Amino acid sequence: MKDLGAEHLAGREGVQLLGLLNLYLEQEERFQPREKGLSLIEATPENDNTLCPGLRNAKVEDLRSLANFFGSCTETFVLAVNILDRFLALMKVKPKHLSCIGVCSFLLAARIVEEDCNIPSTHDVIRISQCKCTASDIKRMEKIISEKLHYELEATTALNFLHLYHTIILCHTSERKEILSLDKLEAQLKACNCRLVFSKAKPSVLALCLLNLEVETLKSVELLEILLLVKKHSKINDAEFFYWRELVSKCLAEYSSPECCKPDLKKLVWIVSRRTAQNLHNSYYSVPELPTIPEGGCFDESERDKGPEVSFS
Repeated sequence: MKDLGAEHLAGREGVQLLGLLNLYLEQEERFQPREKGLSLIEATPENDNTLCPGLRNAKVEDLRSLANFFGSCTETFVLAVNILDRFLALMKVKPKHLSCIGVCSFLLAARIVEEDCNIPSTHDVIRISQCKCTASDIKRMEKIISEKLHYELEATTALNFLHLYHTIILCHTSERKEILSLDKLEAQLKACNCRLVFSKAKPSVLALCLLNLEVETLKSVELLEILLLVKKHSKINDAEFFYWRELVSKCLAEYSSPECCKPDLKKLVWIVSRRTAQNLHNSYYSVPELPTIPEGGCFDESERDKGPEVSFS
């Protein structure tokens, strides 16, 4: 087996892969949701007027269904979750605004990732999501999200690392290329994305844990050795790696159980007549139920360290 280093990788492609890995490692922290904000959400009990983990997780499940309905790729879903979590960890959000924020996160991600012909219209997403807000609400919320995230929406995510690690492994292994299913790994990542706790993991670590657990089931010594070299190159320490691997393992065990609703990789095909579509909750034709969202909420430096302090109401 080849040693993992630019000088030992096969040709120009190998050097480019390690260069891209180094770039991702430099960028990942910048695009992680604010840990203090995530911890505040985690510690919030279920309440009608506060955002709790259950509400966030349910909204991500809705995003997964929305992505499936419109045939969006995994990258769109993962980026939408990243945008959502970064915003929720930064702002104090009331549950009544969560649907609007979720739809905006999906649309922002789709415009970055998808081909123009595959980007759903705002009105279609409002209809299918039943989010009870108008097109102008969506436009305004998209502006707020973009401004709060400093227009840095195209993030480095665990999916980027998963694809890159997978490619690096295939570059080094002598085993059959199809032995490590990327589709299965992506489905497992989506299952993890549906749980708030995994937004606190470094994307590089989460991706490596998924690959490690899958390789262990294959009982491939060669692939495990390659992953160890990837782990060493990525400077992932053992304590961090084993902590998250244990959580991922528990999540996937539950995900594999018959009771779990798993992500469906097939595009949903729903035949809806024009009349039926028009009779859906076309809330953008009516007065919105959401109150006006003020944009002037400011906080000083003394409040900044207390966690998300900006409210929409």
